Amino acid sequence: MRFWFISILLGAFVTACGTSKEVVTPANVVDATDYPYIEKFHEGVRFKVKGQLQDAVDAFQICVAQKPNDDAVVFALAQCYLLLNDRAKAAEFTERAAKIDPKNIWYTQELAYMYYEQSRFEESGACFKKMVEKEPKNTDWWFGYAEVLKRLNKRQEAIDAYTQMEDQLGVIPDLSIQKFDLYRQLKQDEKGLKELDKARKMYPDDVSLLGTYIDYYFEKREIEKARAMLVELVKADPNNGRANLALGELFMRENKKAEAYPYFKAAFNGEGVDIDTKMDVLLTFYEQQATIDSEVFELADLMVIKHPSDAKSYSIQGDLYLKNNLKEDALSSYKEALKFDEGKYDIWYQVLMLEYQQSQFTDLYKDARACSALFPTLSNVQLLYAIACVQTGRYQEGVDAADIGKELVINDPVTEAEFYAQKGEALFLLKSVPEGIENYEKALQLDPTNQLTKNNFAMRLALANVQLDRAMKMIDEVIAQYPKQAPFSDTKGMVLFQQANYTEAYKFFELANQLQPNNRNYVEHVGDVLFKMGDATQAVVLWKEAKSLGSANQSLDKKIQNKTYYAPVY
Repeated sequence: MRFWFISILLGAFVTACGTSKEVVTPANVVDATDYPYIEKFHEGVRFKVKGQLQDAVDAFQICVAQKPNDDAVVFALAQCYLLLNDRAKAAEFTERAAKIDPKNIWYTQELAYMYYEQSRFEESGACFKKMVEKEPKNTDWWFGYAEVLKRLNKRQEAIDAYTQMEDQLGVIPDLSIQKFDLYRQLKQDEKGLKELDKARKMYPDDVSLLGTYIDYYFEKREIEKARAMLVELVKADPNNGRANLALGELFMRENKKAEAYPYFKAAFNGEGVDIDTKMDVLLTFYEQQATIDSEVFELADLMVIKHPSDAKSYSIQGDLYLKNNLKEDALSSYKEALKFDEGKYDIWYQVLMLEYQQSQFTDLYKDARACSALFPTLSNVQLLYAIACVQTGRYQEGVDAADIGKELVINDPVTEAEFYAQKGEALFLLKSVPEGIENYEKALQLDPTNQLTKNNFAMRLALANVQLDRAMKMIDEVIAQYPKQAPFSDTKGMVLFQQANYTEAYKFFELANQLQPNNRNYVEHVGDVLFKMGDATQAVVLWKEAKSLGSANQSLDKKIQNKTYYAPVY
């Protein structure tokens, strides 16, 4: 929970190793015969200062060979080995220096931190004990001693060490929390709480103290006490996202949404709540609400504002929109997500399906093509690509896409049938009628109950004016199962139209138009059959209406201009 000691410890360790004890001229050098020794020592010092550590080691080793009991030289070697990251050698020479001069507290300090780093806590503790006995007002050493005692599970002694620090520094929240944790480990919660209470009198708004109370009360399931402390924490630190989030969750558990949402909003606006946590909150709302509340959309908007370059922000926003059937908004959010992470297939799939469902085939073609390049082995992506090719007039590309897609299918006759059906559709539109028939037949062999494939096959046969009896048989099977579907009524009308049974064709074209008003194809077909029945004036009116609705029939203008019927051209 708290890492203050680690930074202090490492800082002290580095300081002790590098600069806390200046290297001095070796002791006991008193006559001229020792000048070469002194010169070699200072040479080592110069190398060390310049960072030429191995040269420094070589120089100091010569000195040690001459005077093995010169602690200054031995300690200088320890420092060099430490800087060379040779911890074993550094420890060896530090220990030698301390044995030579056991009264030198700096050697003891060096060993204390070195032993700690090596997890030799008993030895580290002995060093720290010696240090604090020599300098009882050195709070850094008391802190280090306390941490070592904790490692040794000497909890009461660690508490006493923290108390020694408090006697010199006064009450400090972090020390009080340390003592609280230790008392809890000793099963003396009341004593621990007294330490927190004493600190809180002096630091009533300290967030670490309040957070410690909150954790404790939640652990003990004292929810009301935890709630009260959370309220205090939010007052002291309004930007504390995690505290606001916890309050929001408490109110939601009690089904108090009105009280919960402001805290969630503050949490999403505040600091300390990562994007994955926010995702979890929104996913919980997504799963629990049949219709997403407006306040949840506000939270999603805040997430986008706080994390504008993360695809997760837009993907969850899209999911929420989609649950409320706001398909255009969902599509927009999903597309925004892909700008920041195009490698998420789930998002691509939502985009492609929404474009398909809304007949946005131009966009579907562009996006399905891009997606198929990213995920070339996924048959469903290839299928949507093939469909988009056909719907946007890229018939040969659709044939090629269907051929590639068929090879991707493994043990899935329904999907394989879809590829054959799309290829058949494209071949009919390329005027390759026999090949189109062949592929539609393969589709129905693989998936004989697919009523949509039967309908489309029947329509293509009717428009090509071939095998009309077969087309009628198929569409009657479809209508027997789905009698009130506009596309199927329109197909039967087309078969009857090609059979010159205009009175019956009119009934089915008109039914399709009633079931789905303002469909450009159905309106045009009613006009066609009225022309055949002798009402050219009304036929032209309906053809013009079909044009205004965006008919893709290339012969429509000619029909309107000449006031006569021409077969459709797509």
